[in-house]
Amino acid sequence: MPELPEVETTRRGLLPHVEGRRVERVLLRRPDLRWPIPREVEDLLPERRIDAIRRRAKYLLLDTDAGSALLHLGMSGSLRVLPEDTPVRAHDHVDIALDNDRVLRFNDPRRFGCLLWQMPGETHPLLAGLGPEPLSDAFDGDYLFDLSRGRKAPVKTFLMDQSVVVGVGNIYAAEALFMAGLSPLRAAGKVSRERYAALAEAVKSILAHAIARGGTTLRDFISPDGAPGYFEQELLAYGRGGEPCPRCGRAMKQASIGQRATVWCGHCQR
Repeated sequence: MPELPEVETTRRGLLPHVEGRRVERVLLRRPDLRWPIPREVEDLLPERRIDAIRRRAKYLLLDTDAGSALLHLGMSGSLRVLPEDTPVRAHDHVDIALDNDRVLRFNDPRRFGCLLWQMPGETHPLLAGLGPEPLSDAFDGDYLFDLSRGRKAPVKTFLMDQSVVVGVGNIYAAEALFMAGLSPLRAAGKVSRERYAALAEAVKSILAHAIARGGTTLRDFISPDGAPGYFEQELLAYGRGGEPCPRCGRAMKQASIGQRATVWCGHCQR
């Protein structure tokens, strides 16, 4: 599933082609993705100017004066800006035609993505209760330490909780914990303030670097220009179970935590 860097890469790739453009029409090739696509998308989006394209957590919002189209890429979705006459491929479910003879096309083979609508001044239920953005000043070691007191869940599960901090999924949680030298098995409430400071800095550093590298391409993710993400080439922990630790050379351990495959070094991460 695309995580924060992949969604931010998509947003930045779309920005020069979409922001400020007027929507001429919306074509839905099916009435639903993960959930039914609301009528507001077809009724309110056409003839509106896209004032901004924003990201909140792993969601993208196309802002207009009538509200915002809310998109999630799901497990395998992608957004591409293409010439309007580009032939339709399998799983091209939605076209948003723009006033520059281009079309914003949503392709989603598994249909776990979504296209919904948020009215002006409202917060969609999917966005309610989300934690702070990890690259914001609100996210730091003190915040994690204070929120984690009394928590018995593993720190990796805590870090991936979207009500704690948004956008940190399995890949980047594993990488941040490795960088911080923190075992994913340690109870969140047993981590010191100092170690949470190191973890918060690791999260910020890894996410910023992954965005600069265009995200991580493991299965389906491609950026709006069709390019893969290159951060996969720099992964130190994720997907390396049984391989030598990049730091100490010992075999990396692998287990399931919260039903997610987790890799760590039992020597370097305590």
